[in-house]
Amino acid sequence: MDVTVKRRQRGVTIRAVAERAGVSAMTVSNVINGAGRASTITIAAVQAAIVELGYVPNLAARRLAKARATTVGLIYDRRTPFLDAVLVGSLRATNAHGLQLILRDGDDVARDGAERIAQNLVRSGADALLLVPPFAEQLSGSAILASLDVPLAAIATGTAMADVTTVRIDNHAAMISITERVIAHGHRRIGYIAGPDPYSVVAARLDGFRAALSQHGLASDEALIVQHGDFDYMSGIAAARSLLSNPDRPTAIICSSDDLAAGVIAHANDVGLRLPRDLAVTGFDDMILASRIFPPLTVVRQPVEEMAFRATQCLIAALGKGPGQTVISDELFDHAIVERQSVAAAPSEGMKQ
Repeated sequence: MDVTVKRRQRGVTIRAVAERAGVSAMTVSNVINGAGRASTITIAAVQAAIVELGYVPNLAARRLAKARATTVGLIYDRRTPFLDAVLVGSLRATNAHGLQLILRDGDDVARDGAERIAQNLVRSGADALLLVPPFAEQLSGSAILASLDVPLAAIATGTAMADVTTVRIDNHAAMISITERVIAHGHRRIGYIAGPDPYSVVAARLDGFRAALSQHGLASDEALIVQHGDFDYMSGIAAARSLLSNPDRPTAIICSSDDLAAGVIAHANDVGLRLPRDLAVTGFDDMILASRIFPPLTVVRQPVEEMAFRATQCLIAALGKGPGQTVISDELFDHAIVERQSVAAAPSEGMKQ
């Protein structure tokens, strides 16, 4: 949205909302803060005026006036592989400080859709926003987001961001680590499944994969890299179908999520490959699934729950500062390689099917 619209939203006052709704400014304030008594018709009129005018309550004034707990809004995607860990981590932090956590499922990852979700969360009472991929990527640099004037933090991004506090691992280094682990088992023809473009981790991890190959004198064969699809199980099946139909198929497939790896394993079993003897597979994240499928996955583990906890703490700290005092930071957590049974020595050429 352009700067003109942004300025118009900033200029909308509570009195303008009151005039449009045909009520007093005090009534509008009570509806926004959940105080006093108002009829259903009055509440509906005020809410309609807020939406029509694009009014966003002033955060500093609302903090002083409201009689409810401070609220953190979480914008999530049902397709996020580690959503359970995000919820646990953020709830641990908000519960420890007596804060509320409200959620919005972002089913639209386009910037304008993400902006609408952020606006609605703030209008619903969110004083700060916690973002998971790909919403940090979509909202960073947004004039609409800046106009909301609330602290922002994101977890599990691929890069730092100028206007959003980020808590993440070094995805480039993590992918180098697990690729080198596969190479150490003798694999030279290695497939790779990257995931969807809107996520900044996709480029960081793919660059790490290519860097590891280069460091070990191996060429990056673009025919063995699948970049379309999502991070989910069905995308893993589709990618495995493409990679394993290659006459000179890979002896190992590195996946950028555990769900993708599970799909690869399912398809490999369907076509009669014996894992890990015929095909090595790795995952990324180390969700519960990784240790419960067969063979159990060798993975990159990122501490998502602790990252979500820390990002929420950053938001809580920012809420205690005055306007303009929020410091944007980028915090890196350590990753780990967890070795299980899905990687073994590469088969000899005569053994490949």
